[in-house]
Amino acid sequence: MPNLRGHLRSRAVSRVIYGAVVGLALVVALEDHPPSATGVTAILLGTAFAAALAELYSELLGERVHLGPGVGRGHLIAIAENATAVAIGAGFPAAFFVIAATGALELATAFSLAKWSGLGLLSFYGFWAGRLSGADVKGSLLQAVAVGGIGALVIAIKALVH
Repeated sequence: MPNLRGHLRSRAVSRVIYGAVVGLALVVALEDHPPSATGVTAILLGTAFAAALAELYSELLGERVHLGPGVGRGHLIAIAENATAVAIGAGFPAAFFVIAATGALELATAFSLAKWSGLGLLSFYGFWAGRLSGADVKGSLLQAVAVGGIGALVIAIKALVH
């Protein structure tokens, strides 16, 4: 539990949330005309890698503009940790498609699990980010609903336009 608490208190939380929204949007977009489970896995992991590289580059660029060309080791480590968090958030749904690729899950079930667990992940992070930043339970639930609402909006938009 100390590692989870430390993680939830870190700046990486915002990056996991960002990545999770990217992963959820991709799952929702692929659902109606999906490639194979292996294909979905590759797309999710490739996107997670690309989003992490974009995070890495943009943060490094921002630090160089702010601090000059001599960005210190501590900043580089923090930037790499944030990029890793984006990749984890965006790649999270791939786990369900890896299982589906083995035949243990139907592809449609993998999509359902990926969508709803993504929404749950966003809400979980919202709640605990609220609690660990000092909000009471009511305020933390409000944060969970707000960030979960971002995921719900992605799902609702897809449902409305399809």
